[in-house]
Amino acid sequence: MSEIEKIAAEITQKLHIPFTYYKESVKPVSGPVCDKQFEGVTDDGSHTFFRFLFKNIGYIGVVDGAGEIQRAYAAMLPSYIESFSEKESELSKTEYLKRILQGECSLNGIYKYMTKFSVRAAACFTLVIRVNGKMDEVLSLVSQYGGNSLDTIVKMDEKHCVLVKYLSDEENDYRSTVDYAEFLVQSLREELGMEVTVGVGGKVRELKDIAFSYEQASAALRYAETFGGKGNVHSYREFMLVKMIEGIPETKLSEYLAELMDESTEEIFEDEEMLNTAEEFLESSLNVSETSRNLYMHRNTLLYRLDKIEKATGLNIRLFSDAVCFRVLTAIYKLLGK
Repeated sequence: MSEIEKIAAEITQKLHIPFTYYKESVKPVSGPVCDKQFEGVTDDGSHTFFRFLFKNIGYIGVVDGAGEIQRAYAAMLPSYIESFSEKESELSKTEYLKRILQGECSLNGIYKYMTKFSVRAAACFTLVIRVNGKMDEVLSLVSQYGGNSLDTIVKMDEKHCVLVKYLSDEENDYRSTVDYAEFLVQSLREELGMEVTVGVGGKVRELKDIAFSYEQASAALRYAETFGGKGNVHSYREFMLVKMIEGIPETKLSEYLAELMDESTEEIFEDEEMLNTAEEFLESSLNVSETSRNLYMHRNTLLYRLDKIEKATGLNIRLFSDAVCFRVLTAIYKLLGK
């Protein structure tokens, strides 16, 4: 039985009135449903409906009956459910913050955290650190490098931890979020002799929005793994194009891919060496000399491969517009797991 199911069962038992619920976004196939838009409390003559939040998800609560007593219960229950589901006072600082990062706290719960742990309103961002072993050592070392008494490191699972980093006005101008991530990577390399991968989330104005930064940082790590991102630090900004494409329905992406790819194009995408050459060329800002150096490849060999890509795909990626098209095509290809 899930947590919300336990809460519903307890409400029914205590009030002696049947109480059910459903998500606002998903209407149930059976049971009472409110078919009209409403704010606060409403009824249909047989049932009383009210809105409530549980772990930042909107629900419609349903109480049998449509009298004054039922309406009074409906007005009271949203606050009761929130207080029942959020026992933050029993949580440690890191456990509490973990819930906030995962979007499991209401706005009121976040302000309670800030009050309890004396966290002032300030700009902050997240770094999601992926490690292979030595988690306790990483947690200890990163906590020492925080540089701000508000900075907090949280273990999310056996392979990931998150640093919530606060920024003063001086720090906001002094060092970018990516620079700070690079500093941590280098520190862990020198102090612990280990390599980590870091996803960098965007800056938010207050802690109440930190779950958004955490989502961005986690997505950056996921995209880097899918698209073979270079280096140890990956910002969500690197993958804005991928993020936009990912929002398109898969059926539509498949249509685009079918229109853009033929047999010769697919051969290029199935040739890892050719694809790596193209991606390095794009990463090097379409600079032939720089790409040759990075790949330890003779200039003529590189030009031969670029010509081969053009013949197969019809895209001359030495031109900016064609390079963008090739990047989009690559993103669709990889998102579809081809």
